[in-house]
Amino acid sequence: MSPVVGEEHRAGITGAVERLVTGWALFGGLVLLAVIAVNLAAVIGAMIGRSFPGDFELTEMGVAVAVFAFLPYCQIRDANVTADIFTARASPRWLAAFKSLAALVAACFAAILMWRMSAGMADQRDYGYATTILQLPIWYAFLPILVSLGLLAAAALVTLTDALRVLRGPRHG
Repeated sequence: MSPVVGEEHRAGITGAVERLVTGWALFGGLVLLAVIAVNLAAVIGAMIGRSFPGDFELTEMGVAVAVFAFLPYCQIRDANVTADIFTARASPRWLAAFKSLAALVAACFAAILMWRMSAGMADQRDYGYATTILQLPIWYAFLPILVSLGLLAAAALVTLTDALRVLRGPRHG
């Protein structure tokens, strides 16, 4: 696997963002493990005739939180899905230009989603929406998702500066 553009130079604020993003992804992994445990308990409970109330609600909220928690990590580690067949013969400068554009799009995407998700969270809270069985307020799930989107924006800015550093560097092709 090729190294992440600029990864070897990350220190200071960019290094701190990377460590924060990595820790947040680990949190997402723990949430996913908790979802698995809930589903395991629900299956075992069904086998012995004891239900697990709210397992679908917890799964729905947990998976949403986990998926959003992984987005900043994918961005900062350059692990997003790409179509490398189109860039296989591109020079490092062209690749850096494409990565700059992708990072800019990711930062804008994160900012727009953060804006709209915060409005959605406010609506969910104001109207008192809750899950049917457990009566958990739905807006609780929005809090870690908003943190994830903030970290995605920060990760996108880090990868943007990394790619721009490559673009400003010496010209080799």
